[in-house]
Parts: sequence; structure tokens; C-alpha cells
Amino acid sequence: MQLQMKNRCGKCGAGLNPDGEAYICSYECTFCAGCASDCKKICPNCGGELATRPRRAPTAEPATNANINANNQTGASGGVNWWIVWAVSFGVWGFIALLGSASTYEVWKATTYPMKWSTVLAASFWQILTYAPLTPVVFALALRFPVQRQNWLRRSLLHLGFGFAFSVAHITLRGATPYGYWDAQAGKFASAIWNSHTHSFYIVWPVFRRMFFQNVVDDVTGTYLPIVLVAHALSYYGRVRDHEIHSAKLETELARSHLQTLKSHLQPHFLFNTMHSISSLMLTDVKAADKMMTRLSDLLRMSLESDGMQITTLRRELEFVSGYLEIEKIRLEERLNVVEEIPPEILDARVPHLTMQPLVENAIRHGVSRLSAGGRVWIIARRDGRQLDLRVRNEGPSLVEAARDPLKKGLGLRTTRERLATLYGAEQSLDIHDCPGGVEVCVRIPFRVEPNSAVDEGILVRRTAKGETA
Repeated sequence: MQLQMKNRCGKCGAGLNPDGEAYICSYECTFCAGCASDCKKICPNCGGELATRPRRAPTAEPATNANINANNQTGASGGVNWWIVWAVSFGVWGFIALLGSASTYEVWKATTYPMKWSTVLAASFWQILTYAPLTPVVFALALRFPVQRQNWLRRSLLHLGFGFAFSVAHITLRGATPYGYWDAQAGKFASAIWNSHTHSFYIVWPVFRRMFFQNVVDDVTGTYLPIVLVAHALSYYGRVRDHEIHSAKLETELARSHLQTLKSHLQPHFLFNTMHSISSLMLTDVKAADKMMTRLSDLLRMSLESDGMQITTLRRELEFVSGYLEIEKIRLEERLNVVEEIPPEILDARVPHLTMQPLVENAIRHGVSRLSAGGRVWIIARRDGRQLDLRVRNEGPSLVEAARDPLKKGLGLRTTRERLATLYGAEQSLDIHDCPGGVEVCVRIPFRVEPNSAVDEGILVRRTAKGETA
């Protein structure tokens, strides 16, 4: 599985060249050489060991200046939608201002000179809403300079300085509003930078100084610190989610590779057995052997068309089985009789490719071929509620003891069982048991239909290897 090469350091945000020196952990957290050295080659996010990243071309488009500039717009957080951050900031602080207005109005109502609701509402919104434009800035600083285990002291002091700057910015914005402070002499709210009587700018420095000392602790501990904590929590959640998605992709690729490996075991197993049958006829019946080779080439062509396919329809799976039965019919002639019982309405059900063929092959090799007079093989498919029931029954020797159970020794059935377990987990089963006159293998998987499939007309299909209708 190819993943996109990261072009920015996960710690300092510096740009990384695809062919430059960089370090990466098992979760593909990527850092520049300087940050990797500062972390002592230990990933600050997951605690894993950092290794040198191979110098290769990126799987996506190269890290051009345009791409780097686009990444600079999102900062080190990359995936943050800043429109949402700004909207949430104004929404939250607006809601707090509304609650504060209601609380303040109730307090003023109990005084001798109650204040109008419009005045209380305007004062609260002008004073509290000044936090809104500063919140995204604090959020960006928290993401750009995260406090981590190896840098907690240095970053804590840095954020303390940012907190003082945040308080200064807040009281500056608040003082510039028409409701910056309460003027006791005039008995009303006033701006600390604008004289409403002379209509001119006039900075009231004592007011700013008093507001700073009155608000700095609350601004740093009650506003700046909570915003930083929220940013760190969201950043941690994002990293955990990315790691989970990455792990899920790896598990999916591993399961897909495992399935392909199991399928690749079935194909040569079937081919070797069929070639052995052909070689046994070369000295006795060359024409039959040549006919089997022709049928085998058709079967291999069908197999190549389905190369890489794990799931197919029951219809196509039965076509493949029919091709295999034609080969076995040439070898066994009248000794082999096959009966299929498949309702047409389930022919479009989804089944794993190469599921039925190993079962039919086992039924012929361990059952019918051991009978001197030959016998029959039944291929049965039914829908049982939400389950698809696939059965292959054969006449022949029964299961004598567990040590000779084909499930434990036969490659075809063992591989089929592993594939079913990988594809369906606990929703599947593969059982083999004695039945009157022979052995039956039963496979149960979830019933799922190929989308946009057409259902053939008819009620029940019963076909023999001779092409006769039973």
C-alpha cells in the first residue's frame, strides 16, 4: 500500500524535500533532522523509534512552492478547517455573552437604579465578544507550539508569554469599544480611546493599566489556558484517529494479501491435480488427453479473467465448476454423474471465487473415483433466511476417523476454510459429515446479492454432467 509522502515536519512545521533527510516512525509521523535530534530519535506522538525515511519521490504531486504555500495556510495542523474554528469561536462567545447579559440584568434589577436590558446586552456583547477574534489565533498557536513531554517546560513558558500578550490584546480590543469601561463620574459606559464629547481619540492610560491588572489572571487561566487545552485535546484526537485509519488500512491490505495468497494456493493445487489426470491418460487414450488439455486451457482462461477477484457471483462460480466437471467427465466417463439443485433466484448471490471447485474436486477424488461403478455428486445451493447454504454431497467411502478428516489434511478444504474465516469471520461455517451412502460438505455464508443483477426465470435447475434435465 502506498501512502502519500508528507512534506512538512510534524513538530516544527518546516518544509521537507522528498529527497532530503527526514525521519519517520511506524505510524508515518514525519520529522526533520533537527526535530528528530531534539526528540532523541523517539516519536513525541506515539513513542516509537524514528528511522531514516527512504529518499524517494512522493506518491502524490511534488512539493512545489505552491503546495508549500497552501500548507502554510493551514499551518502545522494541516487538516484544520479554519472557517469552522472561526464560526465556533463567535458562536460560543456569543452564547456566553447572552448568558452573561441575563445574569447581569438580574443583578441590576435588584439595585436602586436598574439598567436597561438593551444597555446590559450591548455591554456584555462588546466586552465578551472581543474574545472571539482572538480565540482562533490562540488555537493556531497551541497547534503550532504543542506542549509535549520532552519540551513541556520551554513550551509552558512560551505559552505563558503568549497568555500575557493575549490579555493585552483583549483589553485593547475591549477598551476600544463604546462599552470599554464604566465611567463612575459620568455614570455610563465609555471607550478608553475615544472621547465622545470632543469626538477625538484620547487614550486613557490609567484605565488600560487598571484593566490589565484586573483581568490578566482571568484572561490567562480562565480563557487562554482552556483554549490551549481544547486545541491539544482535538489535536490528540486527530492523531489517534489518523493512526486508527492508518492501522485499519494496513489490516485491510494484510487481509487482502492473505486472501490472495490463499487463492494462489488453490490455483496451482487444482492445476497440478488436473495435469496429473491428463498425464494418466497420455499412454492409454491420447484423444481423451488432448480433449482434457483443451478444456483445461478454457478453464485457465476463465481463471485468468478472474485473477485478483475474491468475490464473484454463484452463476460464474458454477460456470467454472462446470468447466472442471467436463474435464473430470472425460476421465471418469459414465462413472461420474452430477446433479445440481440451485434455485435461479439465488444465482446472483455473492460467493468467494474458487469456493465450490475444491469441494467438488474433493467429492470426486475421495468419493466417486474410489467406487468401481462410479457414483453421483450433488451440488446444492439454498437460501436460508440471511444465510446462503452451499452443499456438495457425494457417494463413496464415509469418514472413518478424525485423523483422516480432509479438513485437516486436504489443502483445498483447509485453504477454503481459511479464506471463509478471513472474509466473513464468525458469520461463516464449513462442516463435513457422513450422510447416507457418502459424505457431505456444507458451507454457510451471509446471503448477499450482486447489485443490479437480473434473476433468471424458472423454479429449480437440475442438471447432470451429460447435459440432461433430471
